[in-house]
Amino acid sequence: MFIKICGLRTAVDVDAAVSAGADAVGFVFADSPRRIEAAPARELAARVPSHVLTVGVFRHQPLDEVAALAAAAGLRAVQLHGDEGPEYYTALGAEGYTLLRATAPDPQQPERCGALGEDLLLLDAPAPGSGKAWDWTDPRFVPPQGRWILAGGLDAGNVAHAVRTLSPWGVDVSSGVEASRGVKDAALIARFVAAARGASDTA
Repeated sequence: MFIKICGLRTAVDVDAAVSAGADAVGFVFADSPRRIEAAPARELAARVPSHVLTVGVFRHQPLDEVAALAAAAGLRAVQLHGDEGPEYYTALGAEGYTLLRATAPDPQQPERCGALGEDLLLLDAPAPGSGKAWDWTDPRFVPPQGRWILAGGLDAGNVAHAVRTLSPWGVDVSSGVEASRGVKDAALIARFVAAARGASDTA
């Protein structure tokens, strides 16, 4: 089970995620209460061991801005969370980044991992970062094949059920491990990782 903790802004948050066993940590460069600048993100990314993926999250930003910020922050992966076209994936893939494509699921149009050249597909709520879940219990929903990540409204209380229900390749959380909006809680991070990992081990 691949577990990503997103929206990190402090060394305490990063250390908590790594200590809990997260496989990836996310830094938000899009418009958000969790937004971080490149310089502090670079300092935080430098704390992360090589086996944990450092991800920059972008939404509705020009390609040159995405490339510049990802390079300045020293990241290893880029998550595109808007209407970015295939040219983004081609250009950023050529730079060696692991690419994540985030989108809101539509039961009428099943998603496919790799459709735009991404390495990982992330299915999120229509309002990303809001903490509101989309209806992943909808019987019309067809889980994608391949490496896809479930996000949107997950927390330590519901992630085990979600994992057992959908068997995603990974899960992603931000607001679900916060004490208040934009402020992470180390105990909630640890509980989330343990719940997700435990559910995948018994699935």
